[in-house]
Amino acid sequence: MRLVFLGTAGYHPNERRQTTCLMLPEAGIVLDAGTGMFRVRQHLATPTLDIFLSHAHLDHSFGLTTLLDVLYQKPVERVTVHGDSAKLAAVREHLFHRDLFPVEQPYVAQPIQQNLQLACGAVVRHFPLAHPGGSLGYRFDWPDRSLAYVTDTTAAGADSPYLEAIRGVDLLVHECNFRDGHEDWAAKTGHSSTTPVAELAAAAGVKRLMLMHFLALDESSDPVGIDTARRIFPATDLAEDHLAIEF
Repeated sequence: MRLVFLGTAGYHPNERRQTTCLMLPEAGIVLDAGTGMFRVRQHLATPTLDIFLSHAHLDHSFGLTTLLDVLYQKPVERVTVHGDSAKLAAVREHLFHRDLFPVEQPYVAQPIQQNLQLACGAVVRHFPLAHPGGSLGYRFDWPDRSLAYVTDTTAAGADSPYLEAIRGVDLLVHECNFRDGHEDWAAKTGHSSTTPVAELAAAAGVKRLMLMHFLALDESSDPVGIDTARRIFPATDLAEDHLAIEF
């Protein structure tokens, strides 16, 4: 299964990174719809598209406004946006308010269901995350592989309340907005720093960790201190816009 990182920054895009958006082209799955969403167009490979929103903050939902171009002259029959019902309603009411975006978007909003079965064979489970306004994490299980996606929350190592929800996955994609030394800011903004995320991955027994959702002000190739993470959990890598990995 191929996972493509279309946006790996948090809060706002910069010269190096768009905001959070990931895609599994063969499964027709998109994880969050940040400003990297416009890149989905070049990876469309299925007649349906399922977009899973962690929450409605603009760096995770603004890309829905690009759907008309993403789908232009593409044979996509259905687009479903899954998420918390209140967050989906907020997107409809505010992001697509007629004074901001007067054209109806070609998607169906679907409040998330536990143990959702997708046509690609995945079973989707979701779990709450602590973040201002609330957020959701997702776990996708196929018969032969698994993926957990966690963004916009403050990891607490082995004490993270969602540890059991991600236990043993083949791939954990987790936000890491701050490098160590900024724990106060991480807690204040509802984001994570390097060491607690690596400790979480080790405690949960995941096979591989990909870090993303980096501080937008840091455009370097290593915004979180990868060596620090690897000392705790060696199978750690940094996501980068346009990076494609197999899991």
